[in-house]
Amino acid sequence: MIEIELDGKKVDIAEGSMVMHAAEKAGTYIPHFCYHKKLSIAASCRMCLVDVEKMPKPMPACATPVAKGMVVRTRSEKAVKAQKSVMEFLLINHPLDCPICDQGGECQLQDLAVGYGGTASRYQEEKRVVAHKDVGPLISMEEMSRCIHCTRCVRFGQEIAGVMELGMSHRGEHAEIETFVGQSVDSELSGNMIDICPVGALTSKPFRYSARTWELSRRKSISPHDSTGSNLIVQVKNNRVMRVVPLENEAVNECWIADRDRFSYEALNSPQRLTSPMLKQGGVWNSVDWKTALEYVVHGLKSIRANHGAASIGALVSPHSTLEELHLAATLVRGLGSENVDYRLRNAEFESGQAGARYLGMPIAALSKLERVLVVGSNVRKEHPLFAQRIRQAVKGGCRVGVINSAVFDWAMPIHNTCVVPASQWVQVLSDVAAALALQKGVSAPLPGVATDVAKAIANSLMDGQRKAVLLGNAVAHHPQASRLLALANWIAAQTGASVGFLTEAANTVGAQLVGAMPGPGGLNAGQMLTGSALKAAILLNTEPEFDSAAGKTSVEALKRCEMVVTLSPFKANMDVSDVLLPIAPFTETPGTFVNAEGRVQSFHAVVRPLGEARPAWKVIKALADMLHLPGFGFDSSQAVLSYVHAGNGDGVPEHVPAQRLCNDSTSTLDGAGGGAVTAQVEPCVAGIYQLDGIVRRAVALQLTADARNANVMQGQQHG
Repeated sequence: MIEIELDGKKVDIAEGSMVMHAAEKAGTYIPHFCYHKKLSIAASCRMCLVDVEKMPKPMPACATPVAKGMVVRTRSEKAVKAQKSVMEFLLINHPLDCPICDQGGECQLQDLAVGYGGTASRYQEEKRVVAHKDVGPLISMEEMSRCIHCTRCVRFGQEIAGVMELGMSHRGEHAEIETFVGQSVDSELSGNMIDICPVGALTSKPFRYSARTWELSRRKSISPHDSTGSNLIVQVKNNRVMRVVPLENEAVNECWIADRDRFSYEALNSPQRLTSPMLKQGGVWNSVDWKTALEYVVHGLKSIRANHGAASIGALVSPHSTLEELHLAATLVRGLGSENVDYRLRNAEFESGQAGARYLGMPIAALSKLERVLVVGSNVRKEHPLFAQRIRQAVKGGCRVGVINSAVFDWAMPIHNTCVVPASQWVQVLSDVAAALALQKGVSAPLPGVATDVAKAIANSLMDGQRKAVLLGNAVAHHPQASRLLALANWIAAQTGASVGFLTEAANTVGAQLVGAMPGPGGLNAGQMLTGSALKAAILLNTEPEFDSAAGKTSVEALKRCEMVVTLSPFKANMDVSDVLLPIAPFTETPGTFVNAEGRVQSFHAVVRPLGEARPAWKVIKALADMLHLPGFGFDSSQAVLSYVHAGNGDGVPEHVPAQRLCNDSTSTLDGAGGGAVTAQVEPCVAGIYQLDGIVRRAVALQLTADARNANVMQGQQHG
């Protein structure tokens, strides 16, 4: 540690740190534009000039290393005069359009101009004008004349997103930030460029001219999409969600969110929202009141149970639902006497007697510190953008990444070992890696395998380093031989000292396992419910099986054979197969809890009132149960449901799920055929980045992106 003097105070700071870091530690604010704690140092704006004793000129705090005995003054006449001079230069060409600028009210340049700007400009010449650019449906570059060339957006693309989509062309007053050769900005993390832009050069295209920042209320929430559990600030005006930005949480999402988390809010206000209960009568949908709709469902369930038995009733629940909703849905079905409930809609194998919940196997933050990692069956960059960003930072620190996949994906990071084979051969490839390890360690291999060159390279890589992981993607979780792949991964990890983890697909995949949203003894799994004819009554919670399940269009025919299909959804969904639609609140309109991939329990409150006649799903399920006179529903709040779920873990709700309830051990063995019941499906069912759930699928701007268009083309080819 080095001691320096900063504005008369002694500060201890690590050797190699910059003056800016010392100021942050001391709680002293130094004005700046180009500096960002997560990006490399550019020292391009010069706004952070400070007075360093014995230096003839002011020095940039962000690029001046500390030295023993250094004396720094950030508020001296010399420093303030330099900062005001820089501000004058920055304002020379800046357009005076604050009244119509979307950044007005939260603009760093605007804020600092109050303290460091002059009352009048000495510059009388014509201002510089920069032509606007069209870079896609998410980011607006209409007013690039505002750009101060801090290069934050450029460095974000290079260093965080891994793709340099923006760069600076030309020099001097002709310099511009732009894409090249007419390209669009297509990164799955691109929206973060809007947040880090210190002026109004990059703004949100969907939000543009919708509201002013001082009109918005800010409320905390949790992302309902992938398993990161990103912390959000939802901004609201007149009971309407207007914008979503990140809430910094270093242990989960740092200060970033994926575009899926940022722009999916458009669907919450779409015309496809279901705002009142609806019944299908004579093939025609009619809006009805809640009492009529609930009585219809209750009468139907009672009748079907009496005529066909409780085993003919089943529920398909989305892992994007809250913990409370999943618990109550499973309790409702079991209260009726059935064990037919399942969240594993895209699975091809349904392991019974699973020990513990499948989870990441490590804290999310630990991904950034890995030294060796083997990823099996995942396009991690698109399926888990913030996990990929963490691994990308680990690679910068020397981590070596190995990949076993059925296709080559661009992860925007160097890959050390790659094995591309059809999913049907993944068991053999992992057996080969195990054989290579067995040969190296002089032990018996768990399955017959051949120590190929690629297998040896992957094995050798995993034998090096201290912090190692074998990460299994969505395609492994949905694989027809998922349990065998897990058992092989566990054997490989045991031999190399690595951890094993599932990246997990949805916001509450871990939570669905914890509350037992899976069939009990004798119950039908999701595959059986969606392809057979045993169900007579189906309850669909927050899901559209045609798009959310491995059965796809086959599920439509199976559900049409039911006597009654009840859909609980925020949207007008499943209208071809349903008999009744019950409008439930999305995550912004209901309190609830998600358990992310690492087992972190994160609760949130509603940020707006439910739209129309929509109601929180936990209340709807409770009302149905009360009308059916089922026990176990004496809750008056979602918090009471959560406390009941965690009743065995002490008085309060823990921040993390206890370790004994999280387990990646496989109950299957590697002897014989193994692997449990395997369906005829060979290629695992994995959703595209903007097809993951009903909210994302209805977000207009996201569906206009290159990722969405490419996914739709691929789906058309598969079904053509």
